[in-house]
Amino acid sequence: MKTLLESLPLRERPTWRVTYQPDSCSLPELLAVVIGGPQQIEIAHDMLDHFGTIVAISRASGNELSMIDGVGTVIAARLRATLELSRRISSIPPRSSPQVQTPDDAAQLLIHRVQDLEQEVFIVLLLDTRNRLIGEPIEVYRGTLNSTHIRISEVLRPAIRLSAAAMLIAHNHPSGDPTPSPEDIAITRSIDAACNMLDIDCLDHLIIGRGRFVSLKSKGLGFDQA
Repeated sequence: MKTLLESLPLRERPTWRVTYQPDSCSLPELLAVVIGGPQQIEIAHDMLDHFGTIVAISRASGNELSMIDGVGTVIAARLRATLELSRRISSIPPRSSPQVQTPDDAAQLLIHRVQDLEQEVFIVLLLDTRNRLIGEPIEVYRGTLNSTHIRISEVLRPAIRLSAAAMLIAHNHPSGDPTPSPEDIAITRSIDAACNMLDIDCLDHLIIGRGRFVSLKSKGLGFDQA
């Protein structure tokens, strides 16, 4: 007789779902992956039927978990370890993200990172509605930059994926001179126009040289001034 796991198509099995669609997984699916084995789905449902909630499961002792048919000491220990890891992660206080209010704020995050590079790198800073940094700066291109090489969709993809309210773009000039080129202005104009269509605020484009930077927004270059 087939188990529930064996009767499911590959893309409906808990391991596949947790790997590729974790946010949409049900509680039984998440439990099943931790439990493992051919009867993981049945055991997960039995456990929820017995304890009622994930909170009750997290409070159960190893002996209490082992009372569920199919749950031995190894599975019970695995469950307790997984739930304890979750508890410890949730107890970590959130790290305060830096706020980017001015071009200088952004430059301070980037200048030491890129000013001495021998290649041009194009970096995106993603920001929330309070202009706080989302994650780390993202390098989207490396090498000689021009408007024919840069794909606007690639630049905007991280902002769309993380639902950023705003973004700031930056790149370095290996020569050390941050003076904007016509290509820099053209790239800025294209990205700003695309951001406007997607309701993402493109705050600025910084060009970073050795120990100094230029804000294209401050100079009125490449941005819609309306």
